[in-house]
Amino acid sequence: MNIVVVYVKLLKRKPEKTYKWEAMQEDIEQGGQNFPMVLVQIPMYNEREVFQLSIGAACRLIWPLDRLIVQVLDDSTDPTIMEMVSMECAQWASKGINIKCERRDNRNGYKAGALKQGMRHSYVKQCNYIAIFDADFQPEPDYLQRTVPFLIHNPELALVQARWKFVNASKCLMTRMQEMSLNYHFMAEQESGSTRHAFFGFNGTAGVWRLAAMEEAGGWKDRTTVEDMDLAVRVGLHGWKFVFVNDITVKSELPSQFKAFRFQQHRWSCGPANLFRKMTMEIIHNKKLYVIYSFFFVRKIIVHFFTFFFYCVILPTSVFFSEVNIPTWSTIYLPFMITLFNAIATPRSFYLVVFWVLFENVMAMHRTKGTFIGLLEGGRVNEWVVTEKLGDALETKLLPQVKKPRNGILERVNTKEMMVGIYILCCACYDFAYGNTLLYIYLSMQALAFIICGVGFVGT
Repeated sequence: MNIVVVYVKLLKRKPEKTYKWEAMQEDIEQGGQNFPMVLVQIPMYNEREVFQLSIGAACRLIWPLDRLIVQVLDDSTDPTIMEMVSMECAQWASKGINIKCERRDNRNGYKAGALKQGMRHSYVKQCNYIAIFDADFQPEPDYLQRTVPFLIHNPELALVQARWKFVNASKCLMTRMQEMSLNYHFMAEQESGSTRHAFFGFNGTAGVWRLAAMEEAGGWKDRTTVEDMDLAVRVGLHGWKFVFVNDITVKSELPSQFKAFRFQQHRWSCGPANLFRKMTMEIIHNKKLYVIYSFFFVRKIIVHFFTFFFYCVILPTSVFFSEVNIPTWSTIYLPFMITLFNAIATPRSFYLVVFWVLFENVMAMHRTKGTFIGLLEGGRVNEWVVTEKLGDALETKLLPQVKKPRNGILERVNTKEMMVGIYILCCACYDFAYGNTLLYIYLSMQALAFIICGVGFVGT
């Protein structure tokens, strides 16, 4: 994947050179009638701090007003927030925006359930394309003008995926680490997959779908917590292609609290593993074996197991067995190359690569646990905790109103991180006293990373 990215960068292979793209122009006589109908969906749940940002951004999209429908799928349970969302929608409706605020009497299926219910309204049938934005995403006004032409002029395309841009990436060290990981994800996985015309997953937001492709694949399903990946795999099995456009960015917010980030990572690791369990035979039947091996098995399962067990269990434990010789290429050279490629995706954070490696190893423990739960369909397999967002409160005087009381030190302690950190620290001390290598340097730093996360001294 990295080789493909280098090829793309050197030869400047933009999607516009691979697929036909022509700007939409209003017809002098018909006005905007030559534009396709586009539905913009915004699923949300008690999004007090960001609902105005997302609704406002969607309503400011440059597109003929009579060819655009904004659908707010509000699953909120807080009456105050529900009223605020209704007032915001009414305000934009008074400005001529065709905006619908849809609610249901339950939260079955969470986001997938809301999207599925939203598709059942009669006015959706007149739409050709559907753009989806989570509640904290703010597309630029020209988003539809730059994405929809790909779908219009290339009938084999089902999805146009844009890249995420993070408005709070510099808020703390944890958000900087997330930015590095996600930038690498978009560069290596999404962009290389798009360039090779291979399958890559839908990110759940900041994308535009062809309605016909969604319907052919069976629409939204709520059998896992990764409804976006589920839909993308099924559409891909029907032969549709996806395109990733790196130059189109959509502003979003990273979780800045460690607890919120852990819940998000559980969902992002448990969901794909559970989907892998449910769809393996269907994928084999469609003879898309590379999706099983490359997309699921290597990148969604093995990578988490290997990272945690090798670097946080096997490597530390090896200090107690002098006869064990772990080759240098597996401990230094290969990890160095992977880290270097990751750092290239976020040049401004190059000096933070050591922190990134240590933090990713800590999070690998939670991802491994989530993967096990997904594969075995454990008790938390369908757990969905909405990632808390702060929106404008991050920068304004509203911060004291959304800031929660600081818990006592004992309530903030994360026992799993503490236990692993203490074990690795013991291994480091043993290697320092009796070993003949410098492995204790890495082990002591990794132990410190686990302990810092264990006492909750990470994030905002």
